[in-house]
Amino acid sequence: MKAASLATPPRRKLPMLSRVANSLYWLGRYFERAENTARLLDVNLQLLLDFEKLDDATLTEHWLSIIHSTADAELFAQHYPKADAMTVTEFMTFNPANPSSILSCTLAARENARMIRDRISLEMWEAVNDLHLFLNSHEARSLWQHSPTEFFARIKNASHLFQGLTGATFPHDEGYNFIQLGRFIERADKTIRLLDLKYHILLPSASDVGGAIDTAQWGAVLRCASALEAYRRFYVSEILPWKVSEFLLFSETFPRSVRHCLGQIDLYLRRISGTPVGQHNNEAERLCGRLVSELNYTSIDEVFRKGLHEFLSQILPVLDQIGTIVFDTFMTHRPVDEVAEVRLHQQEEQQQQPRA
Repeated sequence: MKAASLATPPRRKLPMLSRVANSLYWLGRYFERAENTARLLDVNLQLLLDFEKLDDATLTEHWLSIIHSTADAELFAQHYPKADAMTVTEFMTFNPANPSSILSCTLAARENARMIRDRISLEMWEAVNDLHLFLNSHEARSLWQHSPTEFFARIKNASHLFQGLTGATFPHDEGYNFIQLGRFIERADKTIRLLDLKYHILLPSASDVGGAIDTAQWGAVLRCASALEAYRRFYVSEILPWKVSEFLLFSETFPRSVRHCLGQIDLYLRRISGTPVGQHNNEAERLCGRLVSELNYTSIDEVFRKGLHEFLSQILPVLDQIGTIVFDTFMTHRPVDEVAEVRLHQQEEQQQQPRA
């Protein structure tokens, strides 16, 4: 007689609750948004140190362009009479009335983490909570006023810590896919807005193209994406507008390029739905797949002939649409029996417990 098999029978994969998926998705997005805002402000503050003799009109235009890039110009005008280094950085860092400020993003990330505290690792929770406590402390305000670069570096490092801990302590299952999906949708959005900010809003006159200010601004675009060193390794040449645009749009390996981000979005969408490559199971997968194909077969010469702003203006609404479809597909459901949902939640918890 054969010995009875001691193998544990496979566990049935239960669908993730929509509220859990929603919290994980926005946890990834809010942390990425806070980091991108910190980098954008830090680089632009440092950029102005290189051009100390700019007049008030130029400075106002510079800071207003940053507000326009985040689509918050109307909200900013309700709280501040003038755009300058102090008002814009305060609005985008500490103002709770701005839902995209670093403070608001960190609070929202913490609330999403708190709602799924039993689903994330202790290390992830501590990273979220530590940043939240820091931003609400007197130390944060003091550091921001006396050493903005050090302050923003702390925000960026906190985001990197969270991402590293997520990869090292959180199971790479469906929940991890939602965190990464949110992170790369947010990252692609910010890279597109960053390119459009320079090319469309800060577009210099013909006489300034290739000049010191134009080159410094394109260098700042690369620094805002943490891409300056990677760009120089790839091109080993001076900073040129079409080369910067090509790198941030089409690089397959740089983690903040639009092409790379869309590839990751496509990957995690398929992991969530289980759809094979070459097929699509929902509208978000179809739209993302089409964007990836378009970027694969488009050259930077074609983009500039069409107009960089026009090209970016076609991608951004589709990216927003993908985010909306993801929410409608995975994070909202018809009203269900609350008792049944609680029972499903308990089943998931039991499956996560080790068996004797």
